[in-house]
Amino acid sequence: MDFELSVEQKMIVETASDIARDFGPEYWREKDKKHEFPEDFWKALVEAGFTGIVIPEEYGGSGMGMFEMILAMETLTSEGCGLAGTWFLCLTSIFGGVSITKHGNEQQKEKYLPKIAKGMEFCLALTEPDAGTNTLNTKTMAVKEGGEYVINGEKIFISGADRAGGMLLVARTTPKEKAPKRTLGLSLFLVDLPNPAVEVIPIEKHGINYSKTCQVFINDLRVPEENLLGEKDKGWYHVVDTLNPERMSFSAAAAGIGLLAIKKAVEYAKERRVFEVPIGSHQAIQFPLAEAKAKIEAARLLNYKAAWLYDKEQPCAAEANMAKVAAVEAGTWAVYHAMQTFGGYGYAVEYDVERWWREVNLIRLAPVTHQMALAFIGQHVLGLPKSY
Repeated sequence: MDFELSVEQKMIVETASDIARDFGPEYWREKDKKHEFPEDFWKALVEAGFTGIVIPEEYGGSGMGMFEMILAMETLTSEGCGLAGTWFLCLTSIFGGVSITKHGNEQQKEKYLPKIAKGMEFCLALTEPDAGTNTLNTKTMAVKEGGEYVINGEKIFISGADRAGGMLLVARTTPKEKAPKRTLGLSLFLVDLPNPAVEVIPIEKHGINYSKTCQVFINDLRVPEENLLGEKDKGWYHVVDTLNPERMSFSAAAAGIGLLAIKKAVEYAKERRVFEVPIGSHQAIQFPLAEAKAKIEAARLLNYKAAWLYDKEQPCAAEANMAKVAAVEAGTWAVYHAMQTFGGYGYAVEYDVERWWREVNLIRLAPVTHQMALAFIGQHVLGLPKSY
């Protein structure tokens, strides 16, 4: 692995830095407070070409890889945007761009990829109320009728579904009890939105109020057979190619939020004087921040390795899960101690740390719970018996 950035990669970092300066913490404080979508920020991402980073050049993208996407996400996040720096690119570029690039046929690529590169928003309808992390318990059913599928079911925690022009929908095409293997029977469908058969209801939530997360009800949705993405009944294997980049994206977010919080805490610790000296001179303040920085840099390198492996089309699930565990722990530690550095002000909305605390704690829960990532490492890396 060579971490010396190319000219193109340096340009991505510089452009992301410029955007982050234009949309800093004050901007996100207002958007979160007003529950308002950041239209101008999204426009800036599209104009910079960030929504097309992972899309091949022949479909209007930059033809780059997950490593470049991580650079953009991490920079946007760490230099002022917080979780928003990763959130919107993941919804569109990973759920839409990566999935269709990896498994779409030529007709699907020509239809969707140029639109995604130009900013068509996307979402992933995976999680269900009764299945949770256990995707193989998906109950949403797609029944073949002539040249189309009729789909019925319910999804939960589907971010961006209220605005998306496209949805990657996970549904059963073979009942679980009839599947020859437990990992078979799921299929992926590309759904154009809005659609009267798809009801979207926003969920009131703790944070990230500049983007809606929704409950989705699917009632007799008719999808043409040509909208089946990849092979019928092999959707689980296809969606893994989306879930690993999603993990990498949120690892970049956790590390980026941690770096942002450390930066603000260090600035404050240099200026804030109690008992005649800056509080940053006290080891009780200084050491936790130093430890946070060390932990985050280690997590970043592991995440870079995961992205590098993915771009080389090598197995990367172990690295993606380990990077998420490391980044979540490091980011949570960093924001917690940043809040302690600010003392009472850390709890005040105007200092932004409380918002980053809400954001980084989401990453412990999603896109895969911390415990399930640990279970993957225990079983598939350490070779221990399956724990669930």
